[in-house]
Amino acid sequence: MTPEQKIIRAKLGLLELAKQLGNVSQACKMMGYSRDSFYRFKELYDKGGELALQEISRRKPVLKNRTAPQIERAVVELAIEQPAWGQVRVSEALKRQGLSISPAGVRCVWQRHDLTSIKHRLKALEAKVAQDGILLTEAQIAALEKAKADKEAHGEFESECPGYCGAQDTFYVGTLKGVGRVYQQTVIDTYAKVAFAKLYDRKTPITAAEILNDRVVPFYDEHAIRLSRMLTDRGTEFCGTQSHEYELYLAVEDIDHSRTKDQEPANKWNLRALPSHRFG
Repeated sequence: MTPEQKIIRAKLGLLELAKQLGNVSQACKMMGYSRDSFYRFKELYDKGGELALQEISRRKPVLKNRTAPQIERAVVELAIEQPAWGQVRVSEALKRQGLSISPAGVRCVWQRHDLTSIKHRLKALEAKVAQDGILLTEAQIAALEKAKADKEAHGEFESECPGYCGAQDTFYVGTLKGVGRVYQQTVIDTYAKVAFAKLYDRKTPITAAEILNDRVVPFYDEHAIRLSRMLTDRGTEFCGTQSHEYELYLAVEDIDHSRTKDQEPANKWNLRALPSHRFG
């Protein structure tokens, strides 16, 4: 089936679905079309059948308002050259080069080339480096390093393999008669989604380190996997001076320690986002 035939089939499917459901709005929502498109397709089909739909599919888009090719190339090149720049700054820089384009026009070009966010522009930069082997400028290096630092500050990094990073947090469970307050230490492998949990009657650096020593590190050792990093919030059970028990344990085990920004809990973006946990 050709791409054109697939398009025609989708339009015919929209008309048929609306007929079966007896509801144009619901059919459009399910098929991803607007109501205006539905009625336009229906009118064409009623007048000329599938042939009319084929003719509209062959129409070429109107490009009279499209950005000139040389300006579009310049926008894309500048997006990679200066990935940290916003659309206003890009527009002003190109105007100084004699290329007239508005900030909105810059954004339209970005949208066509999947460059709308700095994350996407940095991804395009990395792809160009890998493909062409270009040397990075100071501005490009600074943008990459800042993005990396920001990601780590928010815990937003790509886990590359099991053991690459474990996310740890403390949860207040409640109060038990005869015991008092009960806290749960939870650790989850951000790549493999393997989880460990243990209850304690206190919230201290010792208990934060104890679950690693008792459950987590032995598990990784058993499977010949190195635990490289732990990610936590900045709670007192996880962060402190050089004599801090949790920090000392990580240093002894040669495990790096990353912290979320401010008091943002590790579980906010990581632990609660995982659909299924295997508890050790």
